Amino acid sequence: MAILVALALFTVILVSIIGFGYVFFVRPKNLLRQLETITSSNLVDDPYPPESASGWTVVSSLQWLGEKMPLSPEESSLTRKELAAAGYRADNAVAVYLSIRITCVAALTILAFTFRSYVVASNTLGLILVGSTAVVAYFLVGFGLDHVVNGRRERLRLSLPDALDLLVVCVEAGQGIDQAIRVVSRELLQTHRDLSDELALASLEMRAGTTRAEALTHMAERTGESELRKLVSVLIQTDRFGTSVGEALRTHADYLRVRRQQEAEERAGKVGVKLIFPIFFGIMPSIMIVSAGPGMLLLFRQLDVVMK
Repeated sequence: MAILVALALFTVILVSIIGFGYVFFVRPKNLLRQLETITSSNLVDDPYPPESASGWTVVSSLQWLGEKMPLSPEESSLTRKELAAAGYRADNAVAVYLSIRITCVAALTILAFTFRSYVVASNTLGLILVGSTAVVAYFLVGFGLDHVVNGRRERLRLSLPDALDLLVVCVEAGQGIDQAIRVVSRELLQTHRDLSDELALASLEMRAGTTRAEALTHMAERTGESELRKLVSVLIQTDRFGTSVGEALRTHADYLRVRRQQEAEERAGKVGVKLIFPIFFGIMPSIMIVSAGPGMLLLFRQLDVVMK
């Protein structure tokens, strides 16, 4: 019976992870790629007709379950902002995220309740274990989302110097900043997908009638990356005061490269301090056992003979 319950819980978790990846990763990326292809072409007919309604799917079930969860407008807005920073901008992103969170909590709680007797002998400790598992499972999904957000911000920060170099080339070649952003987003599609998606979305907003300053500000707010905020501030101030865009972008690209080099040197300087703990607690005991172990065994044998 326990094996069947474990298999069922494993299936539920596996399906939830697959649905989460499909909704929050595959569909938004495909949508942005389709929009970029559409805006860069001269199609006159409707290039993306509405999707035909399908039957029951895992995504629709997760969305239905997530919509039943009580959530205040402030929490919903904050969750949508975090999901947008992670690159998940679908309309049903919040509902599916909540559903996956509740599903993980329920699955791990049932699993802990089923096997509590094998872990602890007391019923009180078993209930505490079940409650602790539910709390940990609830926050575990949030920690996973934070990890995805931080990883995406790191990729955006590392890809900014290359994007700035391309922007400088496009601007000095005679293109406007709007057209340069669109060209750079297309050129970075294969190497820096995250920054390409953000630039493409900003370009779409500008082509839809949003001002350049508002579109760039929205891009900085979506990502939450500090270096991207600085770049947006540079572009807005350059546009406001009429200074050279190419010179400002080149200077900012040099600043980012120097900043990256300084961060690498800082991390290299911390390596010696960080190696103290693994050396002291991991390597040194092993060395002591290997070097002093045979001598200690021989000493104990001689002492045993003398004591007899």
